[in-house]
Amino acid sequence: MTAAESLERNRDASEAGPFHVTNRLIFSIALPMTLGFLTTPLLGLVDTAVVGRLGRAELLAGLAIGAVMFDLIFTTFNFLRASTTGLVAQAYGRGDRREQQAVFWRSLVIALVSGVAIILLSPLLIAAGLWLMGPDAEVAAVTRTYFLYRILSGPAALANYAILGFVLGRGEGSIGLFLQTIINGTNIVLSILLGLVLGWGVAGVAVGTVAGEAIGALAGFAIVYGRFDKRDAPDWATIFAGERLKALLGLNRDIMIRSFVLLAAFTLMTRIGTSLGPVTLAANAVLMTIFLVAGYYLDGLANAAEQLTGRSIGAAYRPAFDRTLRMTALWSLGLAALTTLAFLAFGNVLVDVLTTAPDVRELAYEYMPWAAVTAVTGALAFLMDGVFIGATWSRDMRNMMLAAFLAYCAALTILVPVFGNHGLWAGLNLFLLMRGLFLLMLVPRRAAQTFRPAQ
Repeated sequence: MTAAESLERNRDASEAGPFHVTNRLIFSIALPMTLGFLTTPLLGLVDTAVVGRLGRAELLAGLAIGAVMFDLIFTTFNFLRASTTGLVAQAYGRGDRREQQAVFWRSLVIALVSGVAIILLSPLLIAAGLWLMGPDAEVAAVTRTYFLYRILSGPAALANYAILGFVLGRGEGSIGLFLQTIINGTNIVLSILLGLVLGWGVAGVAVGTVAGEAIGALAGFAIVYGRFDKRDAPDWATIFAGERLKALLGLNRDIMIRSFVLLAAFTLMTRIGTSLGPVTLAANAVLMTIFLVAGYYLDGLANAAEQLTGRSIGAAYRPAFDRTLRMTALWSLGLAALTTLAFLAFGNVLVDVLTTAPDVRELAYEYMPWAAVTAVTGALAFLMDGVFIGATWSRDMRNMMLAAFLAYCAALTILVPVFGNHGLWAGLNLFLLMRGLFLLMLVPRRAAQTFRPAQ
């Protein structure tokens, strides 16, 4: 054993069992991942700006519909990232290096198979997406072009979920930042070069995305595999052991349902926006990009909650769980309030950067306060997602998401006919708020069951 290998093995062993949660520990995970996740909405800003600079509302609307379709497809598979993070974090808390590797391989195989299946099903997916969204012929043509290029990123995009889940489960936020920067940085540069400089438009934006995902997946796999200790490598029988695989698939099923319902909520908002006209749809697309900035910003703290919650359960140490919940809640709500204030003050400037269409700008100004307040209404929802993912309380996540979605549909039914687009944004904020509150109410009981003293 080399000195470096000995140090790595001793480090893992020392971090198993009870540990103390500090602000430094939280932000060693949250800060790099916040910076990494901010590159994703930055990518959305660049893509929107590239197409928005072409000065045609139908191009921006077509991109918006295409982006929502891929959110619906890829984010439905976010269970690969979430389940990997929770299971790896718990194995990390136990000091079980072999199981950490086994979880990675299980998730990666599922990711690659799913990615290939998505490509094979692409003709059906684009037909279903256009039927669901119902755009006019010109917008549909733009969406189809974007879709047929970007769908090729499927295997790499899903592999990146498994890779990111693994490094987050180990609390290695700096590696996560590095990989997100590679993926989104490549994407941003190529989207500008191909879409705007070379004049490829929407097709160039899509090709940039494919290249970014592929390069990121190759880099991430090289990093993760290169750091594995071969003496802890599980055999294939262990990786695909029936009991372990069944537990993973059950966890993935619940998180997939939860993710699908979440995306259905945003898809429903886009679909209703489509019925309000292309200018309203384009304005909402700009404002949803602003919402995503707040969302990815808060996701950094949610990731810290995931890892530390899972680690505390793996270590069977309740004080770390309680302290994680308390400290991350304070930081999340405080930073959300500051984010809302920033968007209220400077949001209109951002709208001007994203689009040159005067009618889209004017409408976006009107609804800006609704987009700004989503940071506050969504803060608890993001945090609770992190806690429940780390704890692998997936059934509760699924059930509470379904309950919040039903309430959201009821709110839209009442508010949209009366208040139009204002009612649509009010319904979104109510949905975010209900998600967080419903999950929070379950925490005391579930924590008591999980940390029940041995008899």
